[in-house]
Amino acid sequence: MATSTHLQSLADFIRASPSSFHAVTEAARQLGGASFTRLNESEAWDAGAGSFYVIRDGAIVAWRQQASAEGTTPFRIVGSHTDSPGFKLKPQPTTATLGWLQAGVEVYGGPLFNSWLDRELEFAGRLAFRDGTTALVRTGPLLRFPQLAVHLDRSVNTEGLKLDPQRHLNPVVGLGDVDQADLVGHLARLADKKAADVVGYDISVADTQPPAVFGLDDALFAAGRLDNLSSVHASLVAFLALPASLGSIPVFAAFDHEEVGSDTRSGASGPLLSDILTRISSGIGANESQRLRAYAESWCLSADAGHAVHPNYPERHDPVNRPVAGGGPILKINANQRYATDALGAAEWARACDAAGVEYQEFVSNNAVPCGSTIGPLTATRLGIRTFDVGIPLLSMHSARELAGASDPENLSKAISAFLAG
Repeated sequence: MATSTHLQSLADFIRASPSSFHAVTEAARQLGGASFTRLNESEAWDAGAGSFYVIRDGAIVAWRQQASAEGTTPFRIVGSHTDSPGFKLKPQPTTATLGWLQAGVEVYGGPLFNSWLDRELEFAGRLAFRDGTTALVRTGPLLRFPQLAVHLDRSVNTEGLKLDPQRHLNPVVGLGDVDQADLVGHLARLADKKAADVVGYDISVADTQPPAVFGLDDALFAAGRLDNLSSVHASLVAFLALPASLGSIPVFAAFDHEEVGSDTRSGASGPLLSDILTRISSGIGANESQRLRAYAESWCLSADAGHAVHPNYPERHDPVNRPVAGGGPILKINANQRYATDALGAAEWARACDAAGVEYQEFVSNNAVPCGSTIGPLTATRLGIRTFDVGIPLLSMHSARELAGASDPENLSKAISAFLAG
C-alpha cells in the first residue's frame, strides 16, 4: 500500500517540528500560504472579515471570520497541543566527566526514560538575545543517552532497568573538557550570534529518526511526537480545507505546555483563547450578552492522542472498550471528567464521523488504571463552551518514538473537517 498524501504530509510536519516553537512556525507557514494574515496582540485589529492567526510563544490560534458573522454567531473550535514529553536544556548546560562532554537536561513532562536511550537526538527551540531579538535553532544529531552495557549490569534483563533522572540521564555530546566546548555557544552560532549574546533559551531534546511507514500492507506508522503533533496536523489540514461559506466562526487552536499542566500564558489554562474570542466578538460588534449567547451555541473539539489496546498488556485496558490501531479515531470518555466528553459531545462526534464516512472507537480506562487528561476539561471550564475529547490510538505513548495505525491520522482529520463545517 502506497503512503497516503496525508501521511506524507504528517511526516513532513513532524520533521519540521522538533519543538513547540518550530511546530507553530510550520503551522504559520502553511496558514500564510493559504492567505491568512498574522495579527499582533499588542496592536488594534481590523474588525472586518478575513482569515487571521496569532502566535503566542509556542501556541497558535487561527480563525476565519466571514462578512455575515454577527454578535451571536457561534464558534467551532478544534484544540490541540504542540508540546511533547521529553527533556529541556538546563542553565549552564555544558559539563564534562571522565573525558566525556555532557549536557545538563531537565525532565519535561512524563517521558518513558528508557525509550530515549541510545538514540541520536538533537537540541531544538528558541534563543533570546541581549538585543531583544529571538531565533529558532536546531542542531541535528548531537547528543545521546548511553545505556550501561549488559556486561556491567547482568540483572538488567531480569530485574528491570532503573534510571535516576539526575544520575543516569546526562547525555553525551562529545569528547574533551568544558574548556574546549560550549553548548550555548554552539547554539548561538547556528543563529549567527555569539554565546555572550544569548540571555535566555527554551531548548528541547528531540529524536532525529525520520517517521516511517512499515509493517504488513504498510499498516503501521511510527514517529516521535505523535502525541500530539498527529492532532495538530490533522486539525490544521481540516481547518485549511474548509469551504468558504460557513454558519459559524471556525477556530484552530494549538496550545503549548499541555504535558506539564497547561498553567502558562500559552497553555490551555491561560487566557489566550479567551482573549482572542473576546476580541473577535468585539470586532463584530458583540456586547457581553451576545458573546455569551454565541458561546452557548459553540462547540470545542479537543484533539489529543489516546491509547490503543496493547497486545502484550491487555490487562491494563478496559475488558470491553479496546481501541485498535487502524480502527479509526477514538472518542475519549471518563466518568470523573478527566476528558470533557458527555452524551451531547458523543452525539456531536457521531454526527461528524457519519458525515465524514469515518468509523470511530470509544476509549475508557481500566478502573484500576488512572487515566490522563488533556486540554478538553480546561477549555470547557475556562470558557463554558461544550467540549468533547477525541484523538488517534497509539502504542508506546510518551516514548521517544510512538506507534499508530497508518490510516488513523487521515480519518481523524476527515472527522474534524466535518465537525468544523457543522
